[in-house]
Amino acid sequence: MDLPITTEVLRYAAFTSDPEGGNPAGVVLDAARLDEQRMLAVAAEVGYSETAFVTSRDEDRRRFTLRYFSPLAEVAFCGHATVAAAVALAERIGPGDLVFDTPAGEIGVATVADGGGAVRATLTSVPTRSRPARDAEVDATLAALGWRRADLDPALPPHVAFAGNDHLVLAAGSRARLADLDYDFEALAAVMREHGWTTVHLVRRESDDRFHARDPFPVGGVVEDPATGAAAAAFGGYLRALGLVTAPGALTIRQGEDMGRPSDLTVEVDPHDARVRVSGRAVPIGE
Repeated sequence: MDLPITTEVLRYAAFTSDPEGGNPAGVVLDAARLDEQRMLAVAAEVGYSETAFVTSRDEDRRRFTLRYFSPLAEVAFCGHATVAAAVALAERIGPGDLVFDTPAGEIGVATVADGGGAVRATLTSVPTRSRPARDAEVDATLAALGWRRADLDPALPPHVAFAGNDHLVLAAGSRARLADLDYDFEALAAVMREHGWTTVHLVRRESDDRFHARDPFPVGGVVEDPATGAAAAAFGGYLRALGLVTAPGALTIRQGEDMGRPSDLTVEVDPHDARVRVSGRAVPIGE
């Protein structure tokens, strides 16, 4: 399929300063004339886990409407594509605060340029929530992953966490368990479709403020995301719900390392605020 000449797709790597790292995202800054079918077709042609489409804009108010499509379906919210879109806009209209109206709700994004002009974006999620996962949900997921209950960290119990969409959070008991990811794509996709999960957020705690993560995304037609801002926000809400955040602070999630696309996500959590802030850079990907 040939893309229409009027559809310019920008390509950014999010949550990295290296075009070879991070999570690639497509960004279409002028999608006002594209219908849902066309946006899905563009996202499938681009082939990244997500492409963000700006469907309306008010540059004077710095307010934009965003929709997100994977190669297979629309999703309510995507963190890395939000960061990519925010950086792309800041590079064109200048850094500052932006507001994105998304299917998940209003997302504020602060953009700041450093002395060299590189832009960092900080998104503020919708209010998060988290609940313990049911045994049947966990058992079906572990079977698809080829994991056992004994592979999990009992200090971080399985939850379904939300920050615009739902993610099952499973904490691995070792870094080796997290690194050895070879799952049944169709089986996991079926479990996720049944429960309405966007990713399975697999984490390993290195310390109280540093975690490693991997995010299978078969429902989007992608084996794994190298950086998942929406899941990072949900994970911040998960830690808050567990009472593991007792004062405002930040933690780092290292993701994509096992894929060869390392990413760094900064997650700010306040025990008195259900919203979570996720920060990172994004850089253009060359042709």
